[in-house]
Amino acid sequence: MLDSTLLINATYVVSAMLFILGLKLLGHPASARKGNLLSSLAMLLAIVVTLLDNSIISFEWILMAVGAGSVVGLLLARLVVMTKMPELVSLLNGVGGLASLLLAWSTIVASSDFGVFERAVIFFALLIGGITFSGSVVAWAKLSERIVGRPIVFSGQAYANISLLIGVAVAGYLFSTQVEPDLIWLVITLALVMGVMVVLPIGGADMPVVISLLNSYSGLAACAAGIAIGNNLLIVAGALVGASGIILTSIMCKAMNRSLSNVLFSGFQSVTKSEISIEGEVSPLSAEDAFYVLEAAQSVMVVPGYGMAVAQAQHAMKELQDLLESNGAEVVYAIHPVAGRMPGHMNVLLAEADVSYDVLLEMDEVNPRVEGFDVAIVIGANDVVNPAARDMKGSPIYGMPVINADLAKNVFVLKRGMSSGFAGVDNPLFFKDNCRMIFGDAKESINTMIRQFAD
Repeated sequence: MLDSTLLINATYVVSAMLFILGLKLLGHPASARKGNLLSSLAMLLAIVVTLLDNSIISFEWILMAVGAGSVVGLLLARLVVMTKMPELVSLLNGVGGLASLLLAWSTIVASSDFGVFERAVIFFALLIGGITFSGSVVAWAKLSERIVGRPIVFSGQAYANISLLIGVAVAGYLFSTQVEPDLIWLVITLALVMGVMVVLPIGGADMPVVISLLNSYSGLAACAAGIAIGNNLLIVAGALVGASGIILTSIMCKAMNRSLSNVLFSGFQSVTKSEISIEGEVSPLSAEDAFYVLEAAQSVMVVPGYGMAVAQAQHAMKELQDLLESNGAEVVYAIHPVAGRMPGHMNVLLAEADVSYDVLLEMDEVNPRVEGFDVAIVIGANDVVNPAARDMKGSPIYGMPVINADLAKNVFVLKRGMSSGFAGVDNPLFFKDNCRMIFGDAKESINTMIRQFAD
């Protein structure tokens, strides 16, 4: 038994080291795949060595769970298209939270021989796990448009949230100090309701931040569950996920010039509506005519957004990039931290199209150079190139750092119509003299430009 315990703990240490190294490699797109593989290997080691502990559960149940999980994972990987990845990530966060909740639940049901500290830890595992699960389900519903993506607020919401917080505090005290089996139902119910109330008032533009934060919550829930059952690796892995998620959330909030509390506590604030109206006329342009400008361009900046994911235009854009480069033009991609609907969404799409990481520039790198670009091609991006964030005090997005595409010599916006972005704010870029709107499916518009080059 002693040898087995030593082997398990030694393997846990190796797995923890591999997790940390994997996270380090995930910090750069070029090494992200290695980081992912290394972390997967660490998880495999942890699972295999944990199976040596026969006191956990029977092997039959474990094999059934592994088989069911493998089938579900394989189907998701094969069937879920890239445009649905944000929804999938949100659901996976929810599954992580639910797993921690169930683990804490089974722990408290299996034994009542816990002190105040242990019961408090189990309470936090139940609370964070429940919030993560229900909050992720609401985020998934918003992203998949099962419910409206705009902030959902109602009269008295702030008082309801404050009452909920008081209820959670009271439930936590009672759960930690009393051995009353029925209290667990109260804790789980409050946790699930709180997850819903936290995410409902958050609008679509903040969804990448919410997904990152829920990912962090799932790690914290796992960490608390690890403390509850005394599993060292679960504590370490949960802490790593929680800490990295919080750091990523902080970076994204900074990119949006917003505080984390501002995003999280939207339901505690009054709703502000912009009365700013934008006047002017848009200038449409055909893809065929856009070709003549691109043919003469020496430098092109591409700003991808969620519309590129919807149109699946990344491969066509890569083909157009090759043609432009063979024609002597420099082509770079300007990546906004919150472009798309999940962290790193655009990077994933462009990597799928084999776009080199060397031509992906972050906002701070590309903005000082924007005025020198002959053409800026905006593909399905809206809020992240909205100059109202820079110029129009009173706009709901005023102060949010954006890519200054409007300062390029010519701007082509590939869009299906004039609808606003996730933030629900009109974009004055579309009315500027140097901007031309190329309406229609982005992939088809780019393919038309490609055919013009071939002719």
